[in-house]
Amino acid sequence: MITTKQRSKLKSLANTLKPLVTVGKEELTDNIVKEIETALYHRELVKVAALKSCEVSAKAMCREVCERLGCEPVLCIGNRFVVYKRSDKEGIEHIEL
Repeated sequence: MITTKQRSKLKSLANTLKPLVTVGKEELTDNIVKEIETALYHRELVKVAALKSCEVSAKAMCREVCERLGCEPVLCIGNRFVVYKRSDKEGIEHIEL
């Protein structure tokens, strides 16, 4: 569980991020969740965007991703959400909280 102060730092880092994963018209598929998991492994902080035609809300998708991958929700605004998970990959610059 991340604290409010840590969440604030992650939000500021997420402002400059472009969405790495885009969810189409359908809801979350296993492939999309796998893509988010891979992005979390390599970057720790991932922004996900849903198309306006997507039938599922970003908040519901964020909740499902966090349950399935064990990551932390950072923010959810409109059709975008950001998640964080500390990576155990060596050789990357880890986000210091």
